Amino acid sequence: MTTAPRGDAPGDGRYGEAVFRPEQEGEGERIDFGALAYDDITMARLRALGAGPGWRCLDVGAGTGTVSRRLLEEAGVTGVLAVDRDVRFLLERPVTGLDVLEADVTDPDFAPGRFRLVHARFVLMHLPGRERLITRLAELVEPGGVLVLSDAVDLTSGLTADGTADGMSDQTGGPAAGTPYTSMMRAMWQALRDTIGTDVSWVPSYPRLLRGAGLVPVAAEIHVPPLEPGSPISRFWADTWERSRAPMLATGLVDDAAVDEAIRYLDSDACAALSAGMLTAWGRKPEEPS
Repeated sequence: MTTAPRGDAPGDGRYGEAVFRPEQEGEGERIDFGALAYDDITMARLRALGAGPGWRCLDVGAGTGTVSRRLLEEAGVTGVLAVDRDVRFLLERPVTGLDVLEADVTDPDFAPGRFRLVHARFVLMHLPGRERLITRLAELVEPGGVLVLSDAVDLTSGLTADGTADGMSDQTGGPAAGTPYTSMMRAMWQALRDTIGTDVSWVPSYPRLLRGAGLVPVAAEIHVPPLEPGSPISRFWADTWERSRAPMLATGLVDDAAVDEAIRYLDSDACAALSAGMLTAWGRKPEEPS
């Protein structure tokens, strides 16, 4: 995941340092659980947008490289430049057509060229200056190409844009009437906001921001994977909570017993909750006048 430099203020850390360190055993597997939950949806959208032979693609915050490799192996694109601040997982499985670049997308000097497809999934939600970054990524799209952004949308915890509870009552089925899952998601989003500045409240504005960056037409869709015992997304959340347990406890919203209860709940038939969704927004760079 490509992230911003660490600062001194709360919430100004870096993904992969404050939490989710790539050197921690099993981190690649955790990322791959997310890939199993979302890759088919991502690939269907990229192919529907035309990704195929002749396309050069930029995959920002490429993680373990599952989307990059599928673009090459299934869509038949000409080449993919996979960029991440830590590329250890990308280097583990080299394939023809896959170039790897260790870089920080927030660096003002980041200028890898222009591409038919620029794709970033679960990246911008962890970074400051999203409007500036979207404009910067749009500049890397060649005329006629597309920018595709995917990030999480929180459907269950009742957080407002400032990270506080929205005050829904038991009668509305809001946070006060929640499940072990919804309580844990509330704590997780607050913990990630406190440690690395993660903010998913921006995500529904992506279509407007893409349009503001000069892309047209723009559109968006949401996918919500089912929470079922043993499913990839359930295993992803359970592993994510374990790895972010300390910052979640620091919020004061949960304790160790609550984390353990939520993990058991995810793997039980009693689980009845919505996962966080993945909102994907895209826009096309207008062709240059002939």
